[in-house]
Amino acid sequence: MHTRPTGLAAGLLTLALVVGLAPAATAADSWRVPTRSWLTLTGHGYGHGHGMSQYGAEGAARRGLTHRQILDFYYRGTRWGTAAGLVGVVISADTSDDLEVLSRRGLRLRDTAGGTVELPANGAKRWRVVVTAAGRNRVLFRTDRWRRWRDLRGEAELSAGGRPITLVTPAGLRSYRGRLQATAVARGSKARDTVNTLTLEAYLRGVVPLEMPASWNPEAVRAQAVAARTYATYERAHRTGGRLCDTTSCQVYGGHAAEHPASNAAIAATAGQVLTHRGAPAFTQFASSSGGWTSAGSMPYLAAVEDPYDDWAGNPVHDWSLRLADTAVERAWPSIGDLTGIAVTRRDGNGEWGGRVRSLTLTGSKGRVVVSGDTFRSRLGLRSTWLTFRVTAR
Repeated sequence: MHTRPTGLAAGLLTLALVVGLAPAATAADSWRVPTRSWLTLTGHGYGHGHGMSQYGAEGAARRGLTHRQILDFYYRGTRWGTAAGLVGVVISADTSDDLEVLSRRGLRLRDTAGGTVELPANGAKRWRVVVTAAGRNRVLFRTDRWRRWRDLRGEAELSAGGRPITLVTPAGLRSYRGRLQATAVARGSKARDTVNTLTLEAYLRGVVPLEMPASWNPEAVRAQAVAARTYATYERAHRTGGRLCDTTSCQVYGGHAAEHPASNAAIAATAGQVLTHRGAPAFTQFASSSGGWTSAGSMPYLAAVEDPYDDWAGNPVHDWSLRLADTAVERAWPSIGDLTGIAVTRRDGNGEWGGRVRSLTLTGSKGRVVVSGDTFRSRLGLRSTWLTFRVTAR
């Protein structure tokens, strides 16, 4: 395990961590809403704000910080370590219960109940694994039509000696490194998930360029590679079955087709590097833009800190504005009737207006509801919970 660097580079601001309960909002955080009104929402940042700001990482790199200095700033109290091994990713695009791939040279099939064979060069254009009525896994191949090859005793796993395999999904063709397996969603079930198993480093090649532009400063992309590697390692240890998903609920993963030479170089330059806390992989959440303050998360190293790096000319979401009709809120919470008032009742205390909204009350002609800032953001599709309002007639 590597030791943690002694500190950040000279010139880094010393910023106090915000602790304690979020303060109540002031009287200025209340708005009367007449019938037929516009709500103009002004805000900062994009995302939950926990951990690293991706725009902030780029801003820091432009100021000369290395990837280690960037990560030490956003994940204070973590240490440096290493990680390796395999990860399994459930491929969400393959919504069918079969596993179908294009034929290619060197394609091999492993029966998990015994034995691996190289599939024959029999003119097949595609290979497919389906579940029979009796619950067995059957291998088919397609020439002019689908033909039966053999039944398996276990589940089917396809590989091509480290070369990518093209998976056929209802959404189109997708290419993946490693192995593809049709896996029962539960013991005895005929339903199947397609799981891509590959090395951690190969997995990152399909993640990093989808989470951050590969053309950004190399130090920012290296910071993203380490954060993504650490996050995957944490999730591997904490998710049921150790399997990751390929969406924003985990990290966006696009397989071989998503790879980019610049992000591949950043992954290679940081090979194996992760952040740890108390000897275990850290929960390195990250978001697009902090807006100038990160938000305290569920771990001590996900503390709220003022972020001087997020505000640079290329960040379009450091500040934002959105105009909504009052009816948008009424549709989202129909039980309140005609919206007549909005009151922010608690914020996190960090930055302009008192920081991110923790809770607010929506009052209407039929009643009122208390809503968390996160729910308000999610229902209305807002960029963040760090916002304020202006009400005008329409």
